[in-house]
Amino acid sequence: MASDFGTFIIQMLWIFIFVMFFFVWFMILMDIFSDHKLGGVAKALWIIFLILFPPITALIYLIARGGSMNERRQAQYKEAAAAQKAYIQEVAGSGQSAADQIASAKALLDNGTISQEEFDKLKAKALAS
Repeated sequence: MASDFGTFIIQMLWIFIFVMFFFVWFMILMDIFSDHKLGGVAKALWIIFLILFPPITALIYLIARGGSMNERRQAQYKEAAAAQKAYIQEVAGSGQSAADQIASAKALLDNGTISQEEFDKLKAKALAS
């Protein structure tokens, strides 16, 4: 019985190592294709070596390019966060209350910048949101 449990633990360890290796391997592939500074020949060589000698190439890649890999990932996260923030602001509107929007439109009407018809449209839009 103890032998079966020990075999089970060793098998789970090997499965874990196998899954983690593929996780790292795919992260390296994604990084190679997302790096715009890396030329086509260099990308092809990295991929060829990743296919022919996966563990050694993955280790070399992480040692040689691990820092820049992290920088590219952080830049992607910042870009995605900025795009999300811009989208939320676009959907949420200008952030002004309906009263502020109507007061702003009234000031434009008083200055003669917009007509009464345009003011009524802006007022209706502000009240609708």
